[in-house]
Amino acid sequence: MALVSPGCRANLAVMHEQLDHLCDIALRHHDDGRRGGVIPRLAMHVSGAPTGAMPGMYEPMICIVLQGAKQVMIGDQALRYGAADQLIASIDLPVSGCVVEASADKPYIIVSMALNQDAVTSLLTELPPGAEEQTAGFAVGRVTPQLLDSWARLLALFDAPEDVPVLAPMLEREILYRILQGPQGGLLRQAAIADSRLSQVRTAIGWIRTHFDKPLRVEALAGLAGMSPASFHRHFKAATAMSPLQYQKSLRLQQARRLLVASADASRAAYSVGYESASQFSREYARMFGTPPARDAERLRGQGGVEVANAA
Repeated sequence: MALVSPGCRANLAVMHEQLDHLCDIALRHHDDGRRGGVIPRLAMHVSGAPTGAMPGMYEPMICIVLQGAKQVMIGDQALRYGAADQLIASIDLPVSGCVVEASADKPYIIVSMALNQDAVTSLLTELPPGAEEQTAGFAVGRVTPQLLDSWARLLALFDAPEDVPVLAPMLEREILYRILQGPQGGLLRQAAIADSRLSQVRTAIGWIRTHFDKPLRVEALAGLAGMSPASFHRHFKAATAMSPLQYQKSLRLQQARRLLVASADASRAAYSVGYESASQFSREYARMFGTPPARDAERLRGQGGVEVANAA
């Protein structure tokens, strides 16, 4: 049996105390995942029960789980993160996620901060060059006591909103610095370097998001990213865990779902998002969401809208 040193036990005890304190703040101030409240770019989400799979879009952000656990599928990769874990997404990612640990007494609680690329770029001018390049656009890892302390001081500003304008930017910068110095630092570093492979992939992702209803030619996207088709396909898959066509399909089906809730016309939704075959659309829709388009739209309208996984 592995022995835990007294120092490690002390760190764990301190982290548990910090997490309990942060849970208390989140339960008093959570905003159901909406940004732009007391602290810019910050959002907190609470779920009192496990959920079914909810497709959505993760935008570039940093998240820390305070309590409970969630599982997400990003392309062909399954990720699970729980208390004291952080999720970093440095690019836009279609996902499907479900809360797997939550109850009324111990709800799932997560805090997310939209990624400030300018702040990362500014920090990089003050740090030594990083290690080898990586193309991954997301990662999950454990927070350190130092990083958790930075988060604790940032969230404490919810109880001192008059200090937010001065202290929040400093604490956000401190959090980014701690991450850049840790195992996931390369992910943020590569996303901020203009000519990195990850930034080149992000350029292609921007085109797909803007033109998801148009035919996709991998050769043209590769040219936009400044790579050969083979290199582009490899780096795109490394960044997103899916191919460009799979990425586009996820965007199309999620947009079609929103249209269906408003109109309930499957054929019109299919053609609006770029499908040429209504039957192919129905098959792929049922495969992604678990039920045919019309039936899914009826269920969602009864619940009051589209379920999303954006809250991380």
